[in-house]
Amino acid sequence: MLTRLNETEATNLLADQRIGRLACITEAGPYVVPIGYYFVDGFAYCHSLPGLKIDALRKDPRACLQVDAIESELRWKSVLAFGTYEEVKPKERSEIINQLLQRFPMLTPVESALAVDAGPLPVIVFRIRIDRITGLAEE
Repeated sequence: MLTRLNETEATNLLADQRIGRLACITEAGPYVVPIGYYFVDGFAYCHSLPGLKIDALRKDPRACLQVDAIESELRWKSVLAFGTYEEVKPKERSEIINQLLQRFPMLTPVESALAVDAGPLPVIVFRIRIDRITGLAEE
């Protein structure tokens, strides 16, 4: 039976997961990519190399993070968290990077390849300030 998650249930799912899909708007239209994150106090914290999503979010900071927990096709929960992109200020950067590294100790394959070839990476640390959250479940 399909049910709506209340705000607490939706927020708990967002906090429990680590991988989601980040949606933003590019000049060509919607753009969705998988992303690692952690959620605390109304913010989803992330990092990225420069590229299309960062360019798009800098131009139009509206974003949506979609997260789910799937046990089977008849037992799942899914959340959409709508918010605003914010780049992290330098004084907060180290703490957030440490938190990300605790959750994601391995670099992504793209970051690993670039690190070997090019040395230090121009990592961008950002957060999505969650303004609205909705969720559904099939149980």
